[in-house]
Amino acid sequence: MMIKNNFFRIRWLDFRQGHGIYLAFFIYFADSILIQYNLLIDRLPFLDSFIGANIIGFAIIFIALYVPLAIIIGYWHRKSQWTVEVEALFKENKVGAMMWLFVIDLVEGKINEKEKKEMREMLLKITKGKGKSTMDENNENTNVKK
Repeated sequence: MMIKNNFFRIRWLDFRQGHGIYLAFFIYFADSILIQYNLLIDRLPFLDSFIGANIIGFAIIFIALYVPLAIIIGYWHRKSQWTVEVEALFKENKVGAMMWLFVIDLVEGKINEKEKKEMREMLLKITKGKGKSTMDENNENTNVKK
């Protein structure tokens, strides 16, 4: 099985991961604090005397309440939803399927020494951090029998 080199698609994936997981998260979190501060101070004037015009104090209180709540919700998600998500992703994982088919073929004796060597070399490159994000044409002959 061969996956073509898709340099720009990989960079797009890197961009989305960096943006979506890290940068957008911090921007969203800071934005949420600012919006809540403005909304609460405008709508509940008594909070102004309690918190004052100090956004840093509000941010500390907001974080002290928000972070534990997010942890509780995240824990619930991990315990109740995670298995469903992992199962759905597993069913779409072509590389994982290729690896498991290789293992099954290996156990059944359908893999020759050349195929074993190629797979081992590819896996060693990956574990040493020298693997490519895509499989190159040299691995084209590592076919899994269907």
